[in-house]
Amino acid sequence: MKTIAILGKPNVGKSSLFNRLIKQQLAITSNVSGTTRDVKKARFELSGVEVEIIDTGGLEKAQGLFAKVSEHSLQAAQEADLVLYMVDGSMMPQDDDIAHFRKIQKSGKMLILVVNKVDNDKIKLRAWDFASFGTESLCFISVQHNRGISILLEEIFEMLHLASEQPLSAHLRGELAGEIDESLEEFLASIESPMQSQQECIAVGIIGRVNVGKSSILNALLGKERSVVSEVAGTTIDPVDDEVQIEDKTLRFVDTAGIRRASKIYGIEKFALERTNRVLAQSHIAILVLDVSAPFVELDEKISSLIPKHRLGVIVVFNKWDKKYADFKQIKADFDKRFAFLSFAPTMSLSALNGRNIHKLKQEVLKVYERFCYRIPTSALNDCIAQATARHQIPSDHGKLVKIYYATQYASKPPQIALVSNRPQSLHFSYKRYLINMLRKQFDFEGVPILLSAKDKNAPKDETTRE
Repeated sequence: MKTIAILGKPNVGKSSLFNRLIKQQLAITSNVSGTTRDVKKARFELSGVEVEIIDTGGLEKAQGLFAKVSEHSLQAAQEADLVLYMVDGSMMPQDDDIAHFRKIQKSGKMLILVVNKVDNDKIKLRAWDFASFGTESLCFISVQHNRGISILLEEIFEMLHLASEQPLSAHLRGELAGEIDESLEEFLASIESPMQSQQECIAVGIIGRVNVGKSSILNALLGKERSVVSEVAGTTIDPVDDEVQIEDKTLRFVDTAGIRRASKIYGIEKFALERTNRVLAQSHIAILVLDVSAPFVELDEKISSLIPKHRLGVIVVFNKWDKKYADFKQIKADFDKRFAFLSFAPTMSLSALNGRNIHKLKQEVLKVYERFCYRIPTSALNDCIAQATARHQIPSDHGKLVKIYYATQYASKPPQIALVSNRPQSLHFSYKRYLINMLRKQFDFEGVPILLSAKDKNAPKDETTRE
């Protein structure tokens, strides 16, 4: 697959172009310089050919955090097949832009100079000054007004020689429109079907407070420096994701923005919180990162409440173990007291800096996902429920007998079980919790929420209990 990297100084519209091309509001855009800090990747189709587009942080002379941002951006450019170097067409050409552009040009990389914010013909006349960059591949666009985008896409298509990569169906449908018989259509569908039946990618969101080490854990899991790591709290704004192959499974890890107390959220961080929720809504498992260099705080508990909200499998990581404030027994006791609703979650100590237990964490993700997808055989499920009700009888409803006729698992990811009863409203939540604990004990659902719904024999389910 061909890759395209968007480079340029801060605030020239790189993230806006990225969002325009993928037709999603995936990257955060704002007038604040330095909004994009990590490399952001996505895929889109260009005339039937899938390509990968990479949004990068702004290139600028700086110390500390933004020096790392620039370094990651230049590295992304080196790995891409084509670089779109973006400049602000409402300004005069800048010497540092010319220097960056020619440095990339000398490396032999395919390069297009994209002059943005050319909102009208008057600005376009002035924008010809950018010919001083010394390139024939020059495109004038306005992302905001959707001007020149189609011409830019044509230029990309030609430079990457994508015509040779168009799928058979695209060529045939273009050349034989209206002349393809049904059998050929079926043949084309059979060619494309393997792509549709690919194994599902396991989505894992990494969540926690600011500066607990989420980005360091992502880098350790991937075995490369994918996310910018800095002591500056709130370094990660956009969710940063990448895929890794573990055994025969594809895992997509997403480093989300660190969450602060509501009163401490500033500027663009409010968009980061919104995107964290969006990432979790599309995830299967959450890795909750807790900093054990100091005792847990109330905000840790509030962040962990996102896990049951999105019905996720969960693994709890005690990070910064090399600086732990107490021994494991004390830390685990503190966790059990504060996070009783996550009593089913596996916990492990970890240090992203020295790689402690990183391999173990990868293996735990696979185990939790397997349980997350597990379907209990109906006979085994009903045997377990029957044993549970025999051991501890269902409380009556003001003297009226409450019965469970049978149980069935109607969905997985996570496991969802319906209890068919004569009085579904009378099954108390504490008794449902008892049944959930029995199911955990019988079928090993560590790290996975179990959802129980009570329904009348002749009616759809009417209530749901979840952990």
